[in-house]
Amino acid sequence: MSDLTVGALMGKHPTAITLGTELTEVVDKLLQHKATGLPVVDANHRVVGFVSEQDCLRKLLVSSYHCEGSLVVDEFMHASPLTVAETDSVVNVAELMVNQKPKIYPVVDAQKRLVGLLSRHQVLRALKDSRRACEA
Repeated sequence: MSDLTVGALMGKHPTAITLGTELTEVVDKLLQHKATGLPVVDANHRVVGFVSEQDCLRKLLVSSYHCEGSLVVDEFMHASPLTVAETDSVVNVAELMVNQKPKIYPVVDAQKRLVGLLSRHQVLRALKDSRRACEA
């Protein structure tokens, strides 16, 4: 288990939100992909933020009540997202997941470009499979 890397588990065709995307479009993408959150990328596909269902819910509640103008993701995303690399150990990332809140980690290359997504679900499955192997 200790030699299992993020690259072996991550989803390799990540969905992302681009800077400048309007709030309702962000919600549409989250719902379409059944995602609890997605990375936000710039024109060079570098991860510059993260947006969650909770972020959108909060903004929709306020903007719907006050019928405010349109909001773009740049205004309400988390600007310092936690990311991991393909070469990171799954065990180390699992420890991060225990101590941090994110359920989804963008996987980035050396230039901070998005190359994948790693979810808590994927890590949980890998840990369960490892545990079953111990029992055999």
